[in-house]
Amino acid sequence: MGDQWDLEGKTAIVTGGGKGIGKAIALALADAGARVVVASRTEADINAVAGEINARGGQALAHRIDLMQWDRIEGLVSATVQAFGTVDILVNNAARSFLRPLMDLREDGFDKIFGANVKAPFLLSRAVAKIMMSKSGGRIVNITTVGTERGGPMMGVYFAAKAALKMLTMCMAVEWAPFNINVNAVGPGMTKTEFSRPLWSDPDMERRLTSRIPAGRLAEPADIVGAVLFLCSDAARYINGQTIFVDGGGLANS
Repeated sequence: MGDQWDLEGKTAIVTGGGKGIGKAIALALADAGARVVVASRTEADINAVAGEINARGGQALAHRIDLMQWDRIEGLVSATVQAFGTVDILVNNAARSFLRPLMDLREDGFDKIFGANVKAPFLLSRAVAKIMMSKSGGRIVNITTVGTERGGPMMGVYFAAKAALKMLTMCMAVEWAPFNINVNAVGPGMTKTEFSRPLWSDPDMERRLTSRIPAGRLAEPADIVGAVLFLCSDAARYINGQTIFVDGGGLANS
């Protein structure tokens, strides 16, 4: 059973890998034996994560990229193949949102949210899938949110974009299953990262958020890692097109 979780010899790309959930995933994949390309816009962050992996005896490459620059996406895949020979795992973790009521969100804000959370994962997944189709397959994991399952204020377009990504996950899974490519999603509940700090940094707001979670606390980035590792491993070889929600029981209590 232990060998099913071994990612030795695999190559993974993690977007948004410089901090928060992405950093935790990148470190965990490396600990499981994978070679990791840490991709993000912030060079200092990805250099630090890649440096930590390499210092611990792993293999990592930092690749600076703004995924909203569509013409650079193929370059990320090419750099990965040049460094490590192939791509076996893709974790689409990078995200973008604005804390705005729907009436106040500008049209360009809408486009940026859907671009970062839907179009970028689509283009990158398709580029990676071409590599996976030429070999023995691979794993793609999209990071969504519990907001795909229920509405809420201030982040409505982000929730809608992640719901689109959830459906795209299912459609990619159906189309690419014949090539031994499994595409699944992990939907975190509220997690204490810089991305979500505006929502939980106020003590009263954190108490209100926590009151809905049976586990009695908000998630930490490390809490999300297990589901991602599972979906990347041979233990999940017959799971395809699914979303695992990691939310301390919040959806079950809604």
